[in-house]
Amino acid sequence: MNIARKNSQTQVNEKIRFKEVRLIDENGEMVGIVPTNEAIERAKYVGLDLVLMSANPKNPVAKIIDYGKYAFEQSKREKEARKKQKVIEVKEVGLKLTTEEHDLNVKLKNARRFLAAGNRVKVSIRFRGREMAYTSQGYDVMENFLEKLSDVAEVDRKPKVEGRNMNMYLSPLKEKTSKK
Repeated sequence: MNIARKNSQTQVNEKIRFKEVRLIDENGEMVGIVPTNEAIERAKYVGLDLVLMSANPKNPVAKIIDYGKYAFEQSKREKEARKKQKVIEVKEVGLKLTTEEHDLNVKLKNARRFLAAGNRVKVSIRFRGREMAYTSQGYDVMENFLEKLSDVAEVDRKPKVEGRNMNMYLSPLKEKTSKK
């Protein structure tokens, strides 16, 4: 069967480069070690493809199957796996040494929303000009911010000064399972 096989990592029919393969026939029965060209002829005889299942150099395994159906099922499985995957984003909340109480509450509310959605939060303070001399106050601001979020967040990475910025990473609290 000739099906367009673009961008495929799976080796099929003449693309198989091994001299011999361990062959599994169309019924799922183990045939044994067979020369590759003989296995390809056998697959063509039954109107199917020879697909390399395991590319292990010591023990290559090939199976006689319908490649189109196999590729479709493979893509379906990959799509299902991607659907179940949870992508965790890093959201950023920027503070200053002089952030007022109301602004701080708005930033806390945003951080709570991000954490509730399951995202990590990067809390950053940018020091401008002479503020670099007061990095210790930055640690105090970070501690205060963390204290107000302690019911929903835990520290992934403690506050750290990098150049003119101080960064801290928070993640949502893990659900504690009760043992009975």
